[in-house]
Amino acid sequence: MDEDTLAPLNLLLKAKSKEFVVRVFHESFRYRNSGGVFPEPVVSTASEALGVDSALVTEVFKSAAALVKHVVFEELSDPQAIISLFPSEINDKLKQLITKIIIENIATWKSQALHQQISLPRLLDFDWRVDIKTSASNFSRLAMPTCLLQLQVQDLPTSSVGMPGVRHVNVEFSRETLDTMLDGLGKIRDQLSSVAKTE
Repeated sequence: MDEDTLAPLNLLLKAKSKEFVVRVFHESFRYRNSGGVFPEPVVSTASEALGVDSALVTEVFKSAAALVKHVVFEELSDPQAIISLFPSEINDKLKQLITKIIIENIATWKSQALHQQISLPRLLDFDWRVDIKTSASNFSRLAMPTCLLQLQVQDLPTSSVGMPGVRHVNVEFSRETLDTMLDGLGKIRDQLSSVAKTE
């Protein structure tokens, strides 16, 4: 990491409590993908607590976010490896405090970062039932069984702070369409099994 990136963290020496520094790192992680823009209430509260202007506080949040992203991406869990990232001008006690905060939260941050990765919508649950459709004409009455499948799908997160939405998708299959889909799913299962065996 570029040492200049972390230099603003020295302003955290002005913090009146460890809890405030913890909160700074939690907020930095929460808004790590916001392009360096942090909510005004978050910045103004920190600005008041540290007694510095908003521009400097924003630099502190950016530094904390960069450090957290680097540690999570590199999967650093050794305290010495984290401490070695800090430039020499950062106070030693502050380095130790920040390292302790990161070690205590890294498992949660990793889990949340993985969960928020860009991916396809996720299937959470499904339900199904068989219905009988009737069709009548002047000459005959037909009964056609169909399968109604309801998928509960979690959409992609639209921001780094919001929870992704959940929606229901209803699909109707004729017997022939269902047979085709089941055949395809069987082939997918077999292929996944063969890949798992080779690893």
